[in-house]
Amino acid sequence: MAVLLFACLLPLLAVAAWRDIATRTIPDTVSILAALIGLAARLALGPQAALLSVLTAAVLFALLLFLFARGALGGGDVKLMSALALGMAPAMVWDFLVVTALAGGVLALVYLALSWLLPAHLARPATAGGILPRLCHVEAWRIRRRGPLPYGLAIALGGAAVLLHRI
Repeated sequence: MAVLLFACLLPLLAVAAWRDIATRTIPDTVSILAALIGLAARLALGPQAALLSVLTAAVLFALLLFLFARGALGGGDVKLMSALALGMAPAMVWDFLVVTALAGGVLALVYLALSWLLPAHLARPATAGGILPRLCHVEAWRIRRRGPLPYGLAIALGGAAVLLHRI
């Protein structure tokens, strides 16, 4: 069951990370699908497992909503983390949060280093070229201006790591 859950969630995590990097948004459809897949996996283990996961995800959602209200997290981040928690045993959620926080810390350090190292000419958004060069220029522009981190990448890495460890 863990392999199937990982196989179903990994593409969704990749989409969430990519979209958050590219647009700083995580599509609601990704969070909804992740929640449905996770809930189905927990229901397969029995109604008590599903109920515990729903309660854990609800508590997590409330705590993350507080961080959202303070501007520390985006709404998509809150929804994705809560959705992923639905597919985890309550004991795994703490591991997920810790690994996600560590990945977020590394991401913040990378962005901080890049803000010092990027040449100024890369800070202007590119208008020509393929999607990847344009994305690199836009990201450089965001970094130089201390824009928000694509925390969906850290969430995706944290979720994938915890789910992979479960296999």
